[in-house]
Amino acid sequence: MELGIIGLPTSGKTTVFNALTRSQRPTAAASTGKLELVSAIVDVPDERVDRLSAMYHPRKTTYAKVSYTDIAGLDQDLGKTGLTGELRNKIAPMDALVHVVRAFESDHVPHMLGGVDARRDLERLEGDFILADMIAVETRLERIDERLHKGARAEERQMLTEDRELFERLQTALAEGTPLRYLGLSAEQRSGLRGYGLLTLKPTLVLLNCGDDPVDVSSVLEADHPLTETIALQGQLEMELSQLSPDEASMFMSEYGITELALDRVIQASYRLTGLQSFFTVGEDEVRAWNLRKGGSAVEAAGAIHTDLARGFIRAEVVAYADLIAAGSMAAARKAGQVRLEGKDYIVLDGDIVHIRFSV
Repeated sequence: MELGIIGLPTSGKTTVFNALTRSQRPTAAASTGKLELVSAIVDVPDERVDRLSAMYHPRKTTYAKVSYTDIAGLDQDLGKTGLTGELRNKIAPMDALVHVVRAFESDHVPHMLGGVDARRDLERLEGDFILADMIAVETRLERIDERLHKGARAEERQMLTEDRELFERLQTALAEGTPLRYLGLSAEQRSGLRGYGLLTLKPTLVLLNCGDDPVDVSSVLEADHPLTETIALQGQLEMELSQLSPDEASMFMSEYGITELALDRVIQASYRLTGLQSFFTVGEDEVRAWNLRKGGSAVEAAGAIHTDLARGFIRAEVVAYADLIAAGSMAAARKAGQVRLEGKDYIVLDGDIVHIRFSV
């Protein structure tokens, strides 16, 4: 899964990218005017992986992964003149967005609009996304009408009519300034709309980039909305800590009374927003967390591990993480009847430990 980091100039999105990925990109890169995408893959923190690794002492421990892409360049157009086609095409394939919104004052880095107003900045960039989606929706409606007028067959006409009803609903929401992710569309509807590159339909994590003073997230986004989360963090501090060794970071946090970094919460929220969950494979060679969409089946889990496992799938041995930890070992879990044999249609749950039986 890939998440695009977006934001107005001087919001600190490259600082946040560096903090999330332990990168050292120049924080002035976004102002060069060059459209550039830089990606990095990070581990999803998971205490369950740590406990399983302590139980099995494997040669290798592998966490689930999430990819972040810093979308740099041409930001000066965002919130002003609308999205360029090239920039929209770069954002459209992202599975979700991390929208960095400036909530800090700085005499050294003046705000492009003359003053800090997080809600205004959020609405400004969201407005450009709404406009881009409106154009895409209206284009689709025109093509539906054109096809209907050309005399589509009965089956196709019914499908087009259903599509028209959905796109008219989207059009109404966008005309009212409502991002499409707020509509609570079904997973099936969102899947059907995936090919249209609708930007406001994407799950969005709003990051309020703060200075030393705390910021109330409800002052920027007042209510809970579907597929949207808001987190406040000190981007500069988090970036500086990310460049330290674990021992140095721990000492610094202890000295300044910092009990928790926001970065782990950001990564975990990113993981949730993309509709992912983790299942595990365990053994002496490796303890590993795998990405799987929520609602994914056992055969899909097998395919996530290797295509041969899905092709030759016979059964999945499954035990819940909590049951394995309570039993103390796989042998004890088997003896307690906690290990089950499941077929290909079994819906894998978050935290399941899975062993695939297969024959190719």
